[in-house]
Amino acid sequence: MNDMTTGSPLKILVTFSLPMLVSMIFQQLYAVVDTIVAGRFISANALAAVGASYPITTLFIAFATGASVGCSVVVSQMFGRKEYGEVKTASCTAILSILVLAVVLTVLGLLVADPLLRVIGTPEKIFAAASLYLKVYLFGLVFLFLYNTATALFNGLGDSFTPLCFLVFSSVLNIALDLFLVIVWHWGILGVAWATFMAQGVASLLAVATFVRRVLRLESTGKVRRFDRRMLPQMVRIAVPSVCQQSFVSVGVFLVQGLINSFGEITIASFAAALKVHTFACMTMNTLPTALTSFASQNIGAGKLDRVRQGLKISILIAMAVAVCANILFLVCGDPIIGLFADDLDRAAIIREGMQFLHTCAPFYFLIAVKNCCDSVLRGGGAMGQFMATTFADLLLRVLIAYVLVLACRMGYAGVCWSYPIGWVLGTALSVVFFRSGRWKTAGL
Repeated sequence: MNDMTTGSPLKILVTFSLPMLVSMIFQQLYAVVDTIVAGRFISANALAAVGASYPITTLFIAFATGASVGCSVVVSQMFGRKEYGEVKTASCTAILSILVLAVVLTVLGLLVADPLLRVIGTPEKIFAAASLYLKVYLFGLVFLFLYNTATALFNGLGDSFTPLCFLVFSSVLNIALDLFLVIVWHWGILGVAWATFMAQGVASLLAVATFVRRVLRLESTGKVRRFDRRMLPQMVRIAVPSVCQQSFVSVGVFLVQGLINSFGEITIASFAAALKVHTFACMTMNTLPTALTSFASQNIGAGKLDRVRQGLKISILIAMAVAVCANILFLVCGDPIIGLFADDLDRAAIIREGMQFLHTCAPFYFLIAVKNCCDSVLRGGGAMGQFMATTFADLLLRVLIAYVLVLACRMGYAGVCWSYPIGWVLGTALSVVFFRSGRWKTAGL
């Protein structure tokens, strides 16, 4: 556990974010391997099926991520104030609440999976495979929610190394199961889905058990409550806007996928491959901003606002450096990277359309770097209304522009590609304005 209210902000953020960066790499690695295995060892239609189900899985990931943020911010601020008894109570309350939410969403997800695939116009050629993959994925939602919550709570206490250990184990297991179930047992897309289910299940249970054992060791006075109804609203106040923010992004992906599906199976597969690579780059850029949320929460709780500003500047500079590296990588190695996702028959077409997306979006990654860092301070300070507004503006404009460019301007797939950077422009501008307003300094008090 790490007290972020003293010491060099640069050293703290870099030291804290490095395990998170490695965690992100492994997390994205097995997501990428899932897609590569589907595309290379099954078929382009299997890759398209995974891609078609992706916007629906992101809706549920949004709930898991957003809910865990609410828990993390509350626990982090209590930890910054040295209220260790309340940290224990809040942690238990968070885990129990998340578990109930996960069960409810699992049942709901299984009921609406096929209708949602129909809504976005999933082609009949890949519908059965997409439905099968999606339903197995939904059965693992409890594990997804528990793992995200445990990771967020560890991060809130300044420990980013322990989640890394579990994630490395889970990633290696997932990749091994992918290869075994698909190549050796020939389970097809079902093997890809079950590999994720089993690996995530083991990691989540180990992570929760380790966190509970460790947090109970904190020295505290007073009775520790397993569930506190008064703390739950504090978490919900942070979690609901975070869930909405994540959901806005997911709904945007969902609506845009409807446009992509109208272009046919090859474009669906190309977009799925490009989106995996794009997501990998964006998640790498977001490592420092994610660490900045915990850093800002603890220092706002301790009343050290100058340290928050220092942390913001450091995070923006490093995130921009990552954006430059991503652009260079795509220019030099983009074609072979996208080619990893495709079999020999469809490789040329998938590379061409996949690189079109990356070449359009990557030059604007510096906007994401600035936006994510400002948003992290807003979120860490509890200014969730402003935080949600920036993302909603980004989403709304991006989706509207995509439909205008595709349907009215008849730009086709290029219209979808250009809708991303256009949306980032407005979202980033709002994030900067809201940060400068200073609402984050007192919103969580």
